[in-house]
Amino acid sequence: QVQLVESGGGLVQPGGSLRLSCAASGSIVSLNVMGWYRPAPGKERELVATITADGRIVYADSVKGRFTISRDNAKNTVFLQMNSLKPEDTAVYYCRGTRVLSGIISRDYWGQGTQVTVSS
Repeated sequence: QVQLVESGGGLVQPGGSLRLSCAASGSIVSLNVMGWYRPAPGKERELVATITADGRIVYADSVKGRFTISRDNAKNTVFLQMNSLKPEDTAVYYCRGTRVLSGIISRDYWGQGTQVTVSS
């Protein structure tokens, strides 16, 4: 099995920064896509940012220009650098890893989440 463990969350003032990390361990597998998700108010988890093993990145419009996703494939770790944080960024941030098994089959793994609170 694959385990994802997030770290780096906490309390920060508006305009501040945090750096989230998510480390994958367990079974030796290729996580083709790794990313970060957060629940929208009253909604299901939505994409914040994802990055593929070859560096293709997708950001939510709300975080473009403020957040930067990166990954260290050798260390099986994905990062989210969050700058210029806003109160509306407050959420539990979940790490997700996706392993593509074939052209039509994939498997998702989720971390337990790390709390980010932006408040004065």
